[in-house]
Amino acid sequence: MDTLCSRMLLFLGLAPFMTLAATPPPTHQFTLENGLQVLVREDHRAPLVTSHLWFKVGSADEAPGQAGLSHVLEHMLYKGSRKTCAGEASRLLESLGAEENAFTAEDVTGYYQTLSPRYLGVVFELMADLMTTADLHVDDLKTELAVIREERQLRIDDDVDAAVLEHFTSQAHVANSYRTPVIGWMHDLQHVDAEELRHWYQSRYAPGNAVLVIVGDVTLAHVQPLAERYFGALANRPVPRLLRPVELKVPGERKLTLQRNVPAERLLMAFNLPGLATAKDLHAVHALRLINAILGGAHGARLQKKLIFTDRVLNRVDTHYDERTRGDSLLLLTAELADPPLTDLEGAQARVWEQIETLRTTPPSPEELERARTQLIAQQVYARDSIQEQARHLARFQAIGLPWRILDEDAAALAKVTPQQIREVAATWLTPERLSVAHVRKVDVR
Repeated sequence: MDTLCSRMLLFLGLAPFMTLAATPPPTHQFTLENGLQVLVREDHRAPLVTSHLWFKVGSADEAPGQAGLSHVLEHMLYKGSRKTCAGEASRLLESLGAEENAFTAEDVTGYYQTLSPRYLGVVFELMADLMTTADLHVDDLKTELAVIREERQLRIDDDVDAAVLEHFTSQAHVANSYRTPVIGWMHDLQHVDAEELRHWYQSRYAPGNAVLVIVGDVTLAHVQPLAERYFGALANRPVPRLLRPVELKVPGERKLTLQRNVPAERLLMAFNLPGLATAKDLHAVHALRLINAILGGAHGARLQKKLIFTDRVLNRVDTHYDERTRGDSLLLLTAELADPPLTDLEGAQARVWEQIETLRTTPPSPEELERARTQLIAQQVYARDSIQEQARHLARFQAIGLPWRILDEDAAALAKVTPQQIREVAATWLTPERLSVAHVRKVDVR
């Protein structure tokens, strides 16, 4: 019976690997004469298709004084164009049963729609029009800027955790433009110029600076003629150089102390690390992903087990490492001390560092590494259940200048990482010279 159970557990552990190891869905790639990159992935499980048009521009591309420009442009795009009145594109898509949205991030700005495949041509016609003939009227800009400033006030300035994280991020990124917030600084949002916004639009929304990803119940024979018809006629314009926000080789240890009205004191720590696009050794990046999962980025991680459930010095602790960035990245740790506290912020930081130091000096057990690996692979498996998630991952790789095929090789790359390599990579990258720390102390408001 024990042998049977062991075999079942082994099979369950390997199931995610077996799923990803299967032949990837048919995926096709072509580039229009104007430079627009197009990816088509077939997924015939449901009569739906999702279209993602991403531009290689975000807050990391904004110069001092321009913070928030990419996000402002995203807000303005649906305010009218040569073919549509303000809001008409969204109303038309809604009438076709489409789900749509848009977003701005550090590296990209994206627009996406999910609907019946027979209406894909409508989406292409609308997006080709919006990316070339948006009105960007001064009066609309004034109105939208007021909305964005209010959004910033509510989501950042009036939210203690969000404001602290923004402040901390600007310290953690010493010499690269990821320190610029996506929504922009309030003082920059007071002075956005309509002509400046139009120039941003004309230079950054060029076909050669965009990626179009289609996933769903379609074929290349269906998509390519539509893409040629609606996007192929757009003019080929100069494309700005793709910036890679790279950090100093040795940023130095940094510490920030903030006094805030918080219910419990906070600890933030961040290590400057490479991402997939900047690493000299991709193997090290995959090891860093597993290190993040082992420390605090997955269920049953060390920091949660030791500092929340055993020592009870923290109420919560999470870690996050985003390797899919155009430039360098961070391994970010956020923690809230127990209330009433069993230790102070210095003590909590020391407890966290003990766990990091253990990983720097002692390899994890094969079983612990396998759990972390299985959790990461499972996330990829679940993402394949959604055409939106598939499109998002494919678009992100293409937009940051990496081949989309890395996605289909992910399980194999993770499988190569050994316990000893985890220790070596942790010792190399999780060092005080790469560390930023923030202590958020309670303010007595009585």
